[in-house]
Amino acid sequence: MKASRITAIGLVAAAALWIASGHFIPHESPESRASARPNETAQKLFRVGVQETSVVQHSRKLLLSGRTEADKKVMAFARTGGILTQLNVKRGSHVKKGDVIAVLSDEAREAQVMQAKALLEQRKIELEAKRRLIELNAVPRLELSNLEAQHRAAQASVAAAEAERDRGIITAPWDGVVTEVSGEVGASAFSFTGTSIAQIVALDPMLAVVEVAERKLAGIKIGDSADVRLVTGQTATGHVRYVSKSASQTTRTYRVEVEIKNPDGAIPDGITAEVTIPVAPESATRIQRSALTFSSKGELGVRTVSTEGIVGFLPITLVEDDQAFMWVSGIPNGSRVIVQGQDFVREGQRVESTIATEQAAVR
Repeated sequence: MKASRITAIGLVAAAALWIASGHFIPHESPESRASARPNETAQKLFRVGVQETSVVQHSRKLLLSGRTEADKKVMAFARTGGILTQLNVKRGSHVKKGDVIAVLSDEAREAQVMQAKALLEQRKIELEAKRRLIELNAVPRLELSNLEAQHRAAQASVAAAEAERDRGIITAPWDGVVTEVSGEVGASAFSFTGTSIAQIVALDPMLAVVEVAERKLAGIKIGDSADVRLVTGQTATGHVRYVSKSASQTTRTYRVEVEIKNPDGAIPDGITAEVTIPVAPESATRIQRSALTFSSKGELGVRTVSTEGIVGFLPITLVEDDQAFMWVSGIPNGSRVIVQGQDFVREGQRVESTIATEQAAVR
């Protein structure tokens, strides 16, 4: 019992001494530890990489998808009655303006021309004879007007007969390529039903047609140069020929036509094309695509660092997407944009900034 009592008294005495040491022995407070290590807070600031930006006049390019379209396309129809007796073209045939495509049966049209010419000759002889008699005062002058009217009517009959004869010969209205032949030799052609013979497409010039959204239309002007790249890999240069003033009722887009020289017909009709149109330059800043981020409010923009090391946010407007880089507006000249670590800091936070190289920022 004596040993256990001594042990208990010793433990009580040790606890009393430990409690008393908190009052009599000095110790460090949080404030004293902070004052003893003044550089600890600065060493714990998050480090970000920044780049200083500049505003320049940027000539952006409008990239649009569309298709090629023949400048002229027409279906040749029979304009009179008859049998198709001659067909001089087939699919893929190249024709020149005035080339005979098809011929219809005569159907006495040539005879009608001869009859009209014979009547004209008769009226001419009668008119000349009557004039000689009038000069001799053998007949009244009043009959001269009647004969002159008959002569003019005979001339009109010849012109009408020749026009009817020529309708039986179908010719190419311009240079082009025959893309469809629907007529067959021996088939009847009636002018009133508009029987089709062949379709002719003019390949020079060729058009690249695109539909442009209303927000992008303002920068496109007639005469602007444009680069065209076909899905086949072919490239060509042309100019804007037409900009529609009326939007499509279904898509609310505007038709824009780019004219391309195509003398050899190498560019086909209806192929997918990509059209690049340079538009008027505007003030913009080039930044890395990776620098774009969202604010706490969900706005698209970039984070910046002030000279005091405070993080800020600038909302931006996209001007052009240039692969690894973006051209944007809304960033003042000389801003220090965070290009490394922007997703790990927030507005109002104090950070340590270092200049980031362009290569490092892209990575």
